[in-house]
Amino acid sequence: MKHLSPKEAWTWLQAETARRAALGQEPPLFVDVRMEIESLYVGRPPGVENIPWYEYPDLTPDPAHFAQAVANEAGDKGRPILLICRSGKRTLDAGKALEAAGFSDVAHVLHGFEGELNEHFKRSTVNGWRYEGLPWEQM
Repeated sequence: MKHLSPKEAWTWLQAETARRAALGQEPPLFVDVRMEIESLYVGRPPGVENIPWYEYPDLTPDPAHFAQAVANEAGDKGRPILLICRSGKRTLDAGKALEAAGFSDVAHVLHGFEGELNEHFKRSTVNGWRYEGLPWEQM
């Protein structure tokens, strides 16, 4: 699995989308693994597909179910997959599950969408997608 900083991930996503378009291929699949409510209310990058690693109320990952949901959306296990979550931790486990299921090109966004907590227990103040000023939208 590739570990990309938010800016590296955005640059890679744009370049790989353009490269694949020139070849007549589908763009990378950008997956937000947070619960849908997190993605909608906290915010998310544009064009991301929400496929939760786990959902409320169970909050228990089902790696096989997750991998199948991504496979259904991707259509091909060779299609590049870019994962994002809140802080970059859930994507590590989700990425491992995808690789175990046969996906060959998986990357994740270090520090996720909101980044690490600061000394006052607040996110988006140290690192992460939003902190870096990358495009995002909110419900």
